[in-house]
Amino acid sequence: MALKGLDIFKLSPKKNCKECGSPTCMAFSMKVAQGAVSVDACPYFSEDAKAQLNEATAPPMKTVKVGAGENEMSLGGETVLFRHEKTFVSKTRYAVSLCSCMDDAEIDAKLAAIPKVDYERIGERMFVEMIYVNYDAASGKDKYLELVKKAAALGRVLILGCDDADVAKEAVELVKDTKPVLNGANASNYEAMNAVATGAGVVLGVQGKDINELYDTVAALEKLGNKNLLIDAGSNSIKDAFATAVQFRKAAIKDGDRTCGYPSIVRACCLAKGNAHLQAALASLFTMKYGSIVVLEQLGYAEALPLYGLRQNLFTDPQKPMKVEPGIYPLNGADENSICVTTVDFALTYFVVSGELERSGVPLNLIINDAGGLSVLTSWAAGKFSAGTIAKFFAEQDIEGKIKSRKLVIPGKVAVLKGELEAKLPGWEIIIAPNEAVQLVKFMKDLTA
Repeated sequence: MALKGLDIFKLSPKKNCKECGSPTCMAFSMKVAQGAVSVDACPYFSEDAKAQLNEATAPPMKTVKVGAGENEMSLGGETVLFRHEKTFVSKTRYAVSLCSCMDDAEIDAKLAAIPKVDYERIGERMFVEMIYVNYDAASGKDKYLELVKKAAALGRVLILGCDDADVAKEAVELVKDTKPVLNGANASNYEAMNAVATGAGVVLGVQGKDINELYDTVAALEKLGNKNLLIDAGSNSIKDAFATAVQFRKAAIKDGDRTCGYPSIVRACCLAKGNAHLQAALASLFTMKYGSIVVLEQLGYAEALPLYGLRQNLFTDPQKPMKVEPGIYPLNGADENSICVTTVDFALTYFVVSGELERSGVPLNLIINDAGGLSVLTSWAAGKFSAGTIAKFFAEQDIEGKIKSRKLVIPGKVAVLKGELEAKLPGWEIIIAPNEAVQLVKFMKDLTA
């Protein structure tokens, strides 16, 4: 719940010392309430007061960290139900499932397939971030422990699906330094599983036969002092899993019930076992509706390309345009004599255009203009990508002093700028590019032939 300035002022030292940069403690308290400054800017707030403020202003959904080192990732921390209300904070993570019930050939094939999906889209690495390793009691403890070792060798964050506390303890011990998730606490074993998880300092996944039992088990674990938890949406049915994910999120954010305020894990691999198409659909559904981790039986390029694109669209701040830094980007070994190509700083435009230009193999200087993170036509319509703004940017960046070439290729969709640009950039030859980025490879090769 958001605190008002007066509430914060009551906890303040009331010294009016001005060391925080504000004229009075009241003024400082108002800024803290607005989120303009941190309470840590005041050197005299007591630790108890800071603790009270942090508790009161913490997101209704707890932020949980899993993984270690470069693989560390945050789950949860959300403050809204819908992206347009503010923004989503922690993106959904995807895992591929393994089980000790599988034969060695199937396990090896799935492990070999996981690293194959690894590419970059708009500056973000897209890959299988997690592996779910499920324990099958009939296959025995030894096979499971060997599977955990094999999966750990890929360097991904592990989720250990195991409800046997003794086996879980040995499995966690093998990989505890990588901070895996232990998923398997339920109403009958939560005390033993809690001891394993807290002893190793790892996140504990909580399951229940229905939503009521799940809630009660989470509450019982909180009483034991463990708030490093994940909520397993269950595997009874798609309907129940969806209801659990949505109702827990609503209860946390709208009703302020912090017992519901934990990230969730959705095992699509169990909800639609053997049906890759339905699992892909469920992954999309739970990416939009509150799955912090979604587990699939497989994740190849056919599933990854649309799924990661959807995730990237959802987990960007709608109030901040996706943009790259304006400037000169030499491609394909370009030097000062290489031809110039210009476009806007909208991230998607940059990565699509630069990718095609790199494929052409033609040395060139890609000049990215400051267009406020808008696309070509939008920025042109808004007056942020015009002959005047391009000429001004060239002057500010001293393009003519850095590059000797006087050939400039502009986007085909703003061909109307050619005449005005030639007037504002005397001595430059303005060349019109094709309308579509996919045509740039042939165009650049023909241009420099």
